[in-house]
Amino acid sequence: MEGLYIAAAFVGLVVITLFKGVRVVPQGYKHIVQRLGKYYCTLTPGLSFIVPYIDSVTHRITTKDIVMDIPAQEVITQDNAVIVANAIAYINIVSPEKAVYGVEDYELAIQKLIQTALRAIIGEMALDSALSSRDMIKEKLKAGISDDISDWGITLKTVEIQDINPSKTMQASMEEQSAAERQRRAAVTRAEGAKQAAILEAEGRLEASLRDAKAKVVLAEASARSIESVTAAVKDNELPVTFLLGEKYIEAMRLLSQSDNAKTIVLPADLLQAVKGMMDKVR
Repeated sequence: MEGLYIAAAFVGLVVITLFKGVRVVPQGYKHIVQRLGKYYCTLTPGLSFIVPYIDSVTHRITTKDIVMDIPAQEVITQDNAVIVANAIAYINIVSPEKAVYGVEDYELAIQKLIQTALRAIIGEMALDSALSSRDMIKEKLKAGISDDISDWGITLKTVEIQDINPSKTMQASMEEQSAAERQRRAAVTRAEGAKQAAILEAEGRLEASLRDAKAKVVLAEASARSIESVTAAVKDNELPVTFLLGEKYIEAMRLLSQSDNAKTIVLPADLLQAVKGMMDKVR
């Protein structure tokens, strides 16, 4: 009976030993094997064998692309503006042993490296340039950290600037500045419009005054020529002049009597005498 127990224990030990010596690595992964605490080899996908109790699998590293979300951080630009920026990095581990033994935590190291490089790049740019130059920032960021992480057996596939925006305080200041600029432009536009209106009004008054002056000159010249013509025609004979004046006077009285506003017609006391005098002169 004891021999049976010993045999069963021996078989169990063999099974466990065989199990510990066989490793199946799934596709998309690599396993790091240490022998007595020292790096021994890297197992690729498929069936592999190791020495039980001496070799051990310490790390299982993916060979697929890893997406790293770089947390947002506040960055000060060259003109002392504060913006908030974050990024996304795509990396691939090509040498798992370097990633494991080259740095304590490669994901944390890459995250801090990208954040530091991002602060340095944006710190050399003005606010407007930083907000409108994502592609340039991405290229500088990729070139700046690719060599550093290659020592860890990691390739940076790409890095994208996810968000880059002014901070809330900076956004409020920019909105106030934009509103003030719009108000300034509106005030300038109103002032320019008032100026142009005043100029046009003054030019209109000037043109009207010039035309009135010209009209008065023309009327004065016409009156002068008319007086000269009448004077030349009548010479010493006053009768035609007296007749014309009487005719104009009678016409004016007639129009006055026909007016809606006329309530009283005032006739001169010597009207009959004047008419009689004109009639005598006609005879």
